[in-house]
Amino acid sequence: MADIELIDSHCHLCHGRLRADLPGVLDRAAAAGVMAIICASGSLQEAAAAEKLASQHVGRATVVAREKIVAQRVARPTLSASTIYFTAGVHPHEAKSAEAGYLDRLAELAADGKCVAIGEIGLDYHYNFSEPDVQRKAFAEQLALAVRLARPVVIHTREAFDDTLAIIRDSGLDGRRIVFHSFTEPPDAAGRVLEIGASISFSGIVTFRNSDQLRQSALLTPDDRLMIETDSPYLSPEPVRRMKTNEPANVAHVAVCLAKLRNCPFEHFARLTAENTKRLFSM
Repeated sequence: MADIELIDSHCHLCHGRLRADLPGVLDRAAAAGVMAIICASGSLQEAAAAEKLASQHVGRATVVAREKIVAQRVARPTLSASTIYFTAGVHPHEAKSAEAGYLDRLAELAADGKCVAIGEIGLDYHYNFSEPDVQRKAFAEQLALAVRLARPVVIHTREAFDDTLAIIRDSGLDGRRIVFHSFTEPPDAAGRVLEIGASISFSGIVTFRNSDQLRQSALLTPDDRLMIETDSPYLSPEPVRRMKTNEPANVAHVAVCLAKLRNCPFEHFARLTAENTKRLFSM
């Protein structure tokens, strides 16, 4: 039986719903073969908490057989925790709270050896918790920071796709250093992301029954630009969609879905997406 090597490329371990049972969350991730977890940030406070968490977890996940994951018969053994990395950025929802000097603080956080990217940053016109003009300003500023620091970027975009691409183009950031996380767009939009050289990360949404268009986007994405994530504690995938709190171990279900969709052996798909993540983030 082949070993499994998975990476959850985007989750929020510092969210209270995961922090409440963090040892259990990490044990289950390790048991599922998740060798690394990237703890995403949407504010300076979350990034500071993620930095502290990452500094405390440097072990490597123990891998288990695929059959254990698919059958959901994984016991809770004593395992070394998955290695935790983090990102530092101000989410569009929090753009209104970006105070003077926030870019300097982001630069300090980005200098940490466990910080793999600036993010998650971008635009979100669905809720407009921050005014669009404020979002666009913070997004452009953080892209400029990423260019200056030569760091990868994690993009959040919701109902703002055209503006997101326009600001990215204006920034001059190399598209090969970008990942669009928890992608939800149809194939034509995926094609535009791929045209700029960016990678695409799929969350549990791709497993939902009504996500046929998104699965077509996943089929369109080349092997070397495909990543997977949970975005936990949100977006629990099928077949565990009823789980109120999603967690990194469930990235295995995203991998199972996409491996089957792409007619790819599960173990190969897991290693492929892990290698893509390590390469993009220089892990």
